[in-house]
Amino acid sequence: MERWRIIKAFTLGPLIEATIPKPGNVNRFRDFEDLTFYHFLFAETAVIDIYYEAVKVGELLRKGALLPSEAGIGELIRRAVQNAREAQNANPNFGIITLSIPLMIALSMGRNMLDAREKVKLLIEESIVRDTMELYRAIRIANPKGIPSGVKYDVYSDDSFRELFQDGINLARLAEISCERELIFCEWLNQYELSYNTFARLYELVRRRPLEEAVQTAFLELLASNLDTLIIRKAGIEEAKLVQRKAGEVLEGKLTLEEFDSFMREKKDLRNPGSLADVMAVALSLLILRGYRFTPEL
Repeated sequence: MERWRIIKAFTLGPLIEATIPKPGNVNRFRDFEDLTFYHFLFAETAVIDIYYEAVKVGELLRKGALLPSEAGIGELIRRAVQNAREAQNANPNFGIITLSIPLMIALSMGRNMLDAREKVKLLIEESIVRDTMELYRAIRIANPKGIPSGVKYDVYSDDSFRELFQDGINLARLAEISCERELIFCEWLNQYELSYNTFARLYELVRRRPLEEAVQTAFLELLASNLDTLIIRKAGIEEAKLVQRKAGEVLEGKLTLEEFDSFMREKKDLRNPGSLADVMAVALSLLILRGYRFTPEL
């Protein structure tokens, strides 16, 4: 696929996701104490040069000039996270970067958007231990909330890099170990199934609804059918289940969107559904890539 078309789509998608009011998330009307709409604007535009490099890697892979094991996914993620951190002082887009870079490479390799799902599976499977080490460095830079300590291959342990090397933990193996704790890794393992399903739902909704309403509906459906792993890490499984149940009540007409948003913010950012917001950002990128054109008269 054409280089700049991919880059533009994966820059605009997360910006739309951050702009549209969604329950429990930062948006153009609502901030958290330590995370604002401006953090997203600065962070997302700070990674464009790395996204350009990622797409070039995909082109080289397509031509056979690189092997999949030489894609350098981990380093690209780490450099993008570093760029984002240098542009602002929070962690608005680690998950988006981590989802986007492998998929952008795959889209550049593949014939079309569906073909990219097979390519991204190959990239994750053929990654090397160095990719995982670079991802760990990226996590340390971003410093996401709720990362567990005292677990096997602890991100913040001084012994983790030796353990990763000794056990040959590439990105695919890491994803298998960590999927239960972080939705991003499940997407790596499942060929971005949730992201593509959400894109398909958005594509259906925007044909008959304004973009903002379509995104809000699709996001409620995401929340009602999935447990957000960021909420689980920060607030526990019961809080995540409660959010899921409340989202279902909105879809059933038992709760208004405004009431749900107030509930989501009762405990500041503990109920912030960040992992599912990352999925929505990628789905919106795919929608733009598919050719969605904004028409405010709808």
